[in-house]
Amino acid sequence: MKKIFTAGLFLMSSLMAFSQEDIATMRENARKFMLAGDMENAVMVLNKAAQTDKNNLDVQKDLALAYYYKKEYAKGLEVIKPILESDSADVSTYQLAGTLYRGTDNGKEAEKVYKDGIAKFPKAGPLYSEYGEVLEVMKNGAAAIAMWEKGMELAPSYADNYYNASIYYYKRPDGKLWAILYGEIYANMQSLNPKSNNIKKMVLDSYKELFSSDLSKAASSAKNPFEKAVLETFARQSGITAQGLTPETLAMIRTRFVLDWMNNYDKQYPYKLFQYHQQLMKDGIFDSYNQWMFGPVASQSNFESWAAAHKDEYDKFTAFHTSRIFKMPAGQVYSNRK
Repeated sequence: MKKIFTAGLFLMSSLMAFSQEDIATMRENARKFMLAGDMENAVMVLNKAAQTDKNNLDVQKDLALAYYYKKEYAKGLEVIKPILESDSADVSTYQLAGTLYRGTDNGKEAEKVYKDGIAKFPKAGPLYSEYGEVLEVMKNGAAAIAMWEKGMELAPSYADNYYNASIYYYKRPDGKLWAILYGEIYANMQSLNPKSNNIKKMVLDSYKELFSSDLSKAASSAKNPFEKAVLETFARQSGITAQGLTPETLAMIRTRFVLDWMNNYDKQYPYKLFQYHQQLMKDGIFDSYNQWMFGPVASQSNFESWAAAHKDEYDKFTAFHTSRIFKMPAGQVYSNRK
């Protein structure tokens, strides 16, 4: 009898193992269908997987995602709601549920989902980013930027909050400085993301607009003390713009800015971006960094000529840049301070 019982346990465990391997294979096949844009087959395979293992939450989330890609948002919500209401809901569950509600143009329900998610996961950067996007669609820009800035505070290494904040400030007449700072941070965090080039162009345009204004006047009227300090420091370098604003003159302006800033404000307002600029200057690759940041979006042909003429220097920068990950520390979100 004992042998039969033991054999039975072995058979059950073998079947369970086979079932899990089978589920993993079905999930992988479904992912391949999704990547190929074949959502019909993805949904069919995932439904089969869900029938095989009704308690597999990963399968359920994959299925809800496939329904999202099919734009069958109501079906996706049917799948994700039970998980959302369970103790097993993780950050990705709240993201997916919020995205599905956004697909149905139900901003109120999406807002509720993100609020609940943030209450459960207060340091989840993606939830702040996506909640802010919902608020922006609902025409509540002030609440949206507050959400993105909160996300930068509590999850400083999550890039999309900087992206959203930079776009928000770029659209405001008085927001070009913050568009520059948050845009450049995003470009460093997500240098391989296709959105990075658009952000670099926006940063360059923001510099042009900023230096076309009266920086001393803007500094005197600035209520934010960090903003006031940055504008005053830039104002002292504005004479260089008589040569036009190019990657080369920006490198000159920003070099003098960093030297000035480190002498006068770094202890009061430590800022990783400016400290990174100082590190690049010490390593002799700050000019190359400025070319990387602004050259291609200013003039691709000029950038290629510069890179060819400064190959060793640019190769040194590229090797350094690709070997590290840029991260912002906590406590350096100054735009929400008065």
